Amino acid sequence: MPAEQLQTLSRAIAVLDCFSLERSELGVREIARMVNLSSSVTGRLLAAMKAMGIVSQNPETRAYSMGARVLTWAGVYTANLDVRNKALSAMEELHESTRETISLYVLEGSERVCVERLESPQNVRIVARLGRRLPLYAGAAGKVLLAFMSPARQAEFFETTPLVPLTPRTMVNREQLLEELRKIRQEGVASSYGEWIEDAAGVAAPVLDQAGVAVAALTISGPIQRFTPENVTRYCCEVKRVAARISEEMGYRGDS
Repeated sequence: MPAEQLQTLSRAIAVLDCFSLERSELGVREIARMVNLSSSVTGRLLAAMKAMGIVSQNPETRAYSMGARVLTWAGVYTANLDVRNKALSAMEELHESTRETISLYVLEGSERVCVERLESPQNVRIVARLGRRLPLYAGAAGKVLLAFMSPARQAEFFETTPLVPLTPRTMVNREQLLEELRKIRQEGVASSYGEWIEDAAGVAAPVLDQAGVAVAALTISGPIQRFTPENVTRYCCEVKRVAARISEEMGYRGDS
């Protein structure tokens, strides 16, 4: 790819990365400042992206937001995600038996991304938004993915990722976290209490592929007050059982 085209592509991706659930609509100057480009260059890039349906523009405020084409791409991605397709029916069963939010996360670089979720029918619940990126070191699902990494990849993660506290309960001591990960790998299940959201709790288990590699983490999450010791014990058994069933669908046949 010519350097000029590569630069344009990189800039377009940087523009899309500016949008989030908290910043769903942005003006040209805001985006230009965030991507470190001039307003004129940013404006021309946004106009081209608008013409292709990648972004849309509010006719009143002139601010930009994600376009419908991005939603199409997201639908193709999730529809072709093998683990998501094989997990959905089992997730629905878990959702019915626990009445809590059930989520499926996959590894993306040094973070986890929610690729499927079934929200709790209860009034007070934890919402795990599709596409949301979260750290691996905080929360049950992230710790499961981290625990079942190869030693080399896990070591690389700790060398390149700062452990920044998200709440007072986030585990940022490396040795303590490594000990927790060893326990998770041995028991096949993780739990968390207020590690990335203070009022949220969760339990998670790994989904393994044919080679025994964790391709996803299945999690049950909800308000911390509903995660009593009795419920956590039951949820840990349930999430391990259902994750093992999905792992079988993915071709995993145990240590043998």
